[in-house]
Amino acid sequence: MAEQMREMKEKIERLLRLKRVLELIPVSKSTWWSGVASGRFPEAVHLGPRVTCWRESDILALMQKEAQ
Repeated sequence: MAEQMREMKEKIERLLRLKRVLELIPVSKSTWWSGVASGRFPEAVHLGPRVTCWRESDILALMQKEAQ
């Protein structure tokens, strides 16, 4: 049972709100949104009319790409 829970937990995709994204990617909000619009930064996931998130895996991939 514990093994199944661990495997399930690994498959769940975490979502990050803008505040957390900007802690990891040090740019201004306007720069971030311009980058999203231009395709430089990952696409947002809209959970509701006023709730926007990004997949943690997309942000980590961006960080690795920028580090190279």
